[in-house]
Amino acid sequence: MSGNGKGRRRRFGAIRRLPSGRYQARYPGPDGVMRPAPETFATIADADDWLAEKQTEIRRGDWRDPEAGSVNFKVYAEKWVEERELSVLSEDLYRYLLKDHVLPAFGDSDLDEITAPLVREWRAERLRTTKAKTTIAKAYRLLKSIMETAVDDDLVKRNPCRIKGAGKERAAERRIATVAQVDVLADNIGPRWRLMVYLGAYGPLRPEELAGLRRRDVDMDALKIKVRVAEPERTNGRRAPGDTKSEAGTRTVHLPEFLRSELRLHMELYAGKGSDGLVFLGEKGAAFRRSTFGRKWRKARVVVGVPEGFRFYDLRHTGHTLSNRSGATLKDTMVRAGQSSEKAALIYQHSDDERQQEVAAGLDATVRKARQEVQEAAAVPEPRTGAPDDQRSGTNLARGE
Repeated sequence: MSGNGKGRRRRFGAIRRLPSGRYQARYPGPDGVMRPAPETFATIADADDWLAEKQTEIRRGDWRDPEAGSVNFKVYAEKWVEERELSVLSEDLYRYLLKDHVLPAFGDSDLDEITAPLVREWRAERLRTTKAKTTIAKAYRLLKSIMETAVDDDLVKRNPCRIKGAGKERAAERRIATVAQVDVLADNIGPRWRLMVYLGAYGPLRPEELAGLRRRDVDMDALKIKVRVAEPERTNGRRAPGDTKSEAGTRTVHLPEFLRSELRLHMELYAGKGSDGLVFLGEKGAAFRRSTFGRKWRKARVVVGVPEGFRFYDLRHTGHTLSNRSGATLKDTMVRAGQSSEKAALIYQHSDDERQQEVAAGLDATVRKARQEVQEAAAVPEPRTGAPDDQRSGTNLARGE
C-alpha cells in the first residue's frame, strides 16, 4: 500500500493510511453499507486482523450493527412499559421505579452505554442512599428485564445486569397477629371498618378484593362471599376495577360461624343499597379511600401495640396460619387465598415458636402413647401351658417361664 493516502482494494473491506500515519479500516455490513472501525490502528496488520474478525462475525451471524445501541434508554424504557400487558398497580410500580431510581442514572444514556460496571455502581449508590433493599431489588429486576429485551431486539450484545442475587427480595418473616390482637384492632378501627379487619384476617380477602365487594356477592344464609373482581386504588387515588390478581382469585370464601353476627350487622348499617351497592363505603357514602382507611389503621395499630411495620395485608398471613394449625392442607390454603401457585401459597406456611411448641407437644404425646401401649402389653400375663409355679424348675423360674 502506498503512503499517498489512497487505499487499495481488498478481498474484504478496505484499509487506508491517514495523514497522521495511522491506518483506518472499513468494511461492508450485511446491508452493504460501509462502516468504519471505531478506532484507528498503528499498523496494517492490526487493521487487517480487525477486518478478519468482522468478516468472521458476519459469516457466523454474530454481527450486530454498531449503531443499533444508539437508542436512548429513557425512550426505550417508557416504550417497554407501554407494550407490556400489566395490571394498573404493576404499571404504577414500574413507572415509580423508573422515575425515582433508574432514569436519574441512565435516562440520558444510550442502551449500549450502560455497562456492567455502571450498573454495579448504580446499585451500590441506591442501596447506600435509600437503605431500601426490597425497593432496589425491584428496580434492579426492572432494569434487567428492559435490557434483556434490548438483547432480544439485537440492540445490545449482552445484558449488563449480571449481579448474582441482586434482584431477589429478602423480606423479613411475615408478622402474625394473635386472635386477641385482631379483635382489639377491629374494636379500635371503628364500627364501619371492623368487618373489613375480620374479612382481611379470616376471609382472608385482599384489600382490592374487599374494595370490589357488592351486596350480590354476600350470601348471608350460607355465610359465604363470592370474590368476582378487584378494585385497586392507583397512586392518583382513582379506582381501577378489573379482574382478580389471578384466575384462582375468583373464588367462593366460606366464613367461620363466629362472623355471622358481624356480617349481618354491617350489611344492615353500612353497606350500599341495591344488589350493586358496595359492601364497604366511606363516611360520605362514596367508595372508601386508601389514605383515609390508612390513617384509621395506623391509629388502631398503635393502640393494639403491634409492630409499626404490621400492614393490613399481613392479616391474611394471620388467618392462613390459624387455618393451617386447624388442619388445612396446602391445597386448602391455595383455594382460600386465591393463589394460583404453590410457591405463593407456601408464603403462608408459617412455623413460629408457638407452632414449633405444638409440634414438639404432638411428638411428645405420640411417643408417650406408644410407650404406654408397650407397657400395657407387657403387663398382660401370658397363658400358662406348663406346670404350676411350685412344680417349675429354678431354670424355668429364672427365665420367667
